[in-house]
Amino acid sequence: MRLPLLAATALALAFAGAPLQARDANDALTVPPSGVLGVGEAQLTPAFWIGLLHEPDRVILDRAAIEAQNAKLLQLDPSMHDLRALPKTLGREQVAGWITALSQRPERPLFDVDGQPVPAATLDAVVGNLALAAIPAQQKTRYGLVVRRAALRTFPTTLRVFNEKGDTDIDRFQETAEFPGTPVAIVHASADGQWLFVVSPRYAAWTEKDNVAEGSAAEVFGYADKTPYRVITGATERTVFTREQPAVSQLQLDMGTRVPLATDLSPDQPVNGQTPYAAHVLELPLRKTDGTLGFSPALLQKNTDSAADYLPLTRANIIRQAFKFLGERYGWGHAYDGRDCSGFVSDVYRSMGVQMPRNTSRQAISPALEHRAFTDKDSREARLKAAQALEVGDLVYIPGHVMMVIGHWHGQPYVIHDAGGMSYRKADGGKARIKLNAVSVTPLLPMLYNDKQSYVERMTSIVRIRH
Repeated sequence: MRLPLLAATALALAFAGAPLQARDANDALTVPPSGVLGVGEAQLTPAFWIGLLHEPDRVILDRAAIEAQNAKLLQLDPSMHDLRALPKTLGREQVAGWITALSQRPERPLFDVDGQPVPAATLDAVVGNLALAAIPAQQKTRYGLVVRRAALRTFPTTLRVFNEKGDTDIDRFQETAEFPGTPVAIVHASADGQWLFVVSPRYAAWTEKDNVAEGSAAEVFGYADKTPYRVITGATERTVFTREQPAVSQLQLDMGTRVPLATDLSPDQPVNGQTPYAAHVLELPLRKTDGTLGFSPALLQKNTDSAADYLPLTRANIIRQAFKFLGERYGWGHAYDGRDCSGFVSDVYRSMGVQMPRNTSRQAISPALEHRAFTDKDSREARLKAAQALEVGDLVYIPGHVMMVIGHWHGQPYVIHDAGGMSYRKADGGKARIKLNAVSVTPLLPMLYNDKQSYVERMTSIVRIRH
């Protein structure tokens, strides 16, 4: 039951700034017409949360510290892959290990987009397309660059499958996506020749062959290291349309993507039929007809959201960058040209140069990240105390989900997260369920995990990107 607006506002003001226990959290928050407890129009702006901070632009980690952190992640976290450290040849055991660690035949029933059971024969064909018997005893290590936003899949197939009838959002064969310019190792091909198994710095999965152009190690890593460059700081930006080079026309570039500039072109000459004076001239990889790596200039308008380097890691920038995704539809495994909860937080941090593992399960326990783990031995009071001590940019993990802290209001922490929905206890004791399915702002304490437990009571880890 919703409180009358004036009474609810007065109650909220009375509780403002007071420490709250989870059972009292809802009493201090209004319920707007959206049903999203404690969130009005003001709370949907980054300026509101930045305005609550002292020294919001103070640098948390400088560039040297971030680079050291990234190197530590690559060295210590088993979910990351140091492509430059791969041997010149790969053995069958290594390649088969990457593939079989991911591509296990599903044991539970699956359904297609029409709600029909996926036949066993269909799954047999999908598994057969792995071509595991064709992996050679030894093979030369090959490299490539991703040339467009590329879906990475569990199996070499575009078949979308779901755990339940009617659930057509969470495709269980979708893993993640990689962005243009990402280096990969190419380690295997599907039986039908249409898919490649690739190893990127933070994932190993299948992608359609047209997403990758093969080049030498020198070409691939030389491109990755090339300066100067632009970093995409908007949620998504697109290159300028060009009919002269369709492969780089209106190409989607997501937040955190680093693209080198083409520096060998005359500024008074057209690029792809257009003057470059009002645009940045990017150098983008493309796939030639024979599958090998080429490069092409492309224009990115100067009025798009990009920067000459990664943004400084500050609390204000964390909030600003996160809010650029506000309202974007939830996309499991970076589907729907969007991202899921772990993809969201990693893309935000990547715009400031901070690398993270791809999935929540890996982020929450990474040996390279500072984290506070919770077990059944942690009391409810200890968990609430930890929640009240959360700082902007902290990442809060529950089973299968991660949230980013944006500040404290009315004496309790608020988060922004890519969430399917929210549940909380209403004034009459009933349970409110609000479908979100988007990047959303919510208070943390009232969120219910199930009928008996709150999110705070199910916290598994808090990760803090700090010294």
